[in-house]
Amino acid sequence: MNRFLLVARLRRSTAAIASPRLEHGLLAVTTAALVGGAVAHFLDATGLADLFWGLGTLAAVVPAVGWVLVALRRGHAGVDLIAVLALGGTLAVGEYLAGTLIALMLATGRTLEEAAQRRASHDLHALLAHAPRSARRRTDEGVVRVPLGEVAAGDALVVGPGEVVPVDGRVESAEAVLDESVLTGEPLQVTRHRDEGARSGAVNAGGAFDLRATATEQDSTYAGIVRLAQQAGAESAPVVRLADRYAAWFLPLALATAALAWLVSGSPVRAVAVLVVATPCPLLLAAPVAVVSGLSRASRRGVVVRDGGALENLGRARTLLLDKTGTLTVGRPCVLDVVAAPGRVPAEVLRTAASLDQFSPHVLAQAIVDTARTRRLELSEPTEVTEEPGRGARGVVEGDRVFIGRDDAARARPAWAKAVDNRALLDGATVAWLAVDERLTGAVLLRDPLRQDAPQAAVRDERRHAVTVMVGDGVNDAPALAAADIGVAMGARGSTASSEAADIVLTTDRGGRLADAVVIAQRSRRIAVQSALGGMLLSLAAMAAAALGLIQPAVGALLQEGIDIAVILNALRALRAGRTEQIVLAPATEALIHRFAAEHDELQDLLQSVHAAADRLSRAPDPTALASVEEAHRLLTERLLPHEYAEEHQLYPALAPVLGGPESTATMSRAHTEIGRLSLRIATHLQLARANGGLAPEQLDDLRSCLYGLNTVLRLHFTQEEESYFSLAP
Repeated sequence: MNRFLLVARLRRSTAAIASPRLEHGLLAVTTAALVGGAVAHFLDATGLADLFWGLGTLAAVVPAVGWVLVALRRGHAGVDLIAVLALGGTLAVGEYLAGTLIALMLATGRTLEEAAQRRASHDLHALLAHAPRSARRRTDEGVVRVPLGEVAAGDALVVGPGEVVPVDGRVESAEAVLDESVLTGEPLQVTRHRDEGARSGAVNAGGAFDLRATATEQDSTYAGIVRLAQQAGAESAPVVRLADRYAAWFLPLALATAALAWLVSGSPVRAVAVLVVATPCPLLLAAPVAVVSGLSRASRRGVVVRDGGALENLGRARTLLLDKTGTLTVGRPCVLDVVAAPGRVPAEVLRTAASLDQFSPHVLAQAIVDTARTRRLELSEPTEVTEEPGRGARGVVEGDRVFIGRDDAARARPAWAKAVDNRALLDGATVAWLAVDERLTGAVLLRDPLRQDAPQAAVRDERRHAVTVMVGDGVNDAPALAAADIGVAMGARGSTASSEAADIVLTTDRGGRLADAVVIAQRSRRIAVQSALGGMLLSLAAMAAAALGLIQPAVGALLQEGIDIAVILNALRALRAGRTEQIVLAPATEALIHRFAAEHDELQDLLQSVHAAADRLSRAPDPTALASVEEAHRLLTERLLPHEYAEEHQLYPALAPVLGGPESTATMSRAHTEIGRLSLRIATHLQLARANGGLAPEQLDDLRSCLYGLNTVLRLHFTQEEESYFSLAP
């Protein structure tokens, strides 16, 4: 693709969108003309007043005619045609005050509409910003940098650390560690071995590697994404204004009424009066005011909607398509579990791994360190730290030689390590192995988890509507976002390109906000239609009165202003929250949610301790197994049960009024009861073991069942609370 041609197209499209000066200038001129004429009329300078008002009317004629011609070229006669006829009619019969009032109403409506349209910025500059512009080609004289357009299939290239893969190719080094998140949205790095393919647009996250080009710039993956996004954006037809839909019948009705009034009465003034009161200001104003109000309301909820057409279409949405990574999932790896070898403690495994990883820029290392700090583990200062790209890090922690990363050693795996491999396969997780003095001592499982609020974004009322919505966050999503009726980008962590290609950007990184935006869009559209139809009915009544000679043009213009005020006031209702919008929490309740959500993070090590104690009992019910159960019970008593008690007596009462009553939290309260029952049962087993000098064989099955059952109940309970309650707070 010719990059410079695309840039030129983008600049032309941007220039075509941004033309606010005309609308703002017309509004200023018509306002000044109306005020100047009013002052002159008050001073009995009738001629000067007519001059001011006449100039104000003339100022609106030329742009109004231009807008009508543009509409006609697009194949539809908009409601602006009535305004042009009314302006011309007032000038013809000398009703200059009426003409200025119409000009002011026209300028106001266009300015409001322009304010909504100005949000549109569907350019693809972000795609181009990431695109490589040169490549390092290996020649007989050495490695030289050449323009990307000169690269041909078969060229030997070198991709340095941190550089973007310039063209599609085949890896010729032993391996290449690539960050493909900009293409796929997946947060984890991938390793491409010799003779495997590497796609343009990926970033080299490891050491330099050799690449054999298999395609030119234009035929490579990244150029194809840019091309698709451009084509999809060009194919998306602009949304026709809500007003123009009603013009199909309102326009001929107004013209026919005006012509009939002139024909029957013989007075052109009556025809002008009909056109004046028929000037579709309710149509021109209702939709833009309601839509801009909806845009403002959505922005307060962390949803930026680029134009009024997108908001209107969202209100009619029926089909929802979601990209997985970064949209349904968090978009970054999180620690799923920490497993310790026999004789080790999971918390110590995590602390040691995080101590070594705290200076690593790797995405997995950052997740491990963040988890350790969340659990308030005290990290040690590592020394002699080295990092092998794509494998892991080595160093000395508290006198021990420690490794964290991929375990490629050719050695027999102990049973616990094989169980970790199976767990990783079942859960779709990545494993970071911890070795101390060349001996495996633990493992950290990481995975990109499902968002807590993901279920809320896929099961709301949008199923009843009729427009396709695509939600994504990566550059690879940009073509789909541009091609869909409504493209929604997860902008807080998503790629800039997807945000630029989308109609809606969720700035708070919460999928549940999309459901809020749907409700806001539905309400805004409903209010716009109500205002437009109500205003038209009043205009129809005024048209009938004007046709009978009961209303003169100037009076009709003032009457139309009154209708406009009523329409605007009704349209401004879209600024207020509707009854069906998501709950707005009191600050104290929101603070409680944040507190208990943080405690959930801190209690993850407790869940691991309970599970580890059950595993120990399964392997060998010796004194060390009993000690692990004792430790798990201590954590239950000191940390978990106080947490559950505080939730029951502080959080749930605060949420009950918001959610509709105490029955809304009854299911969670029942879970608290089950957690307490299992904890008490474990305590009873420990009392028996102390009295008998150890665990009796007949206790093992029930105690093991209690521990595994408690672990399962806690995980389910935590997940339910996070999705049902914690997701209410931003």
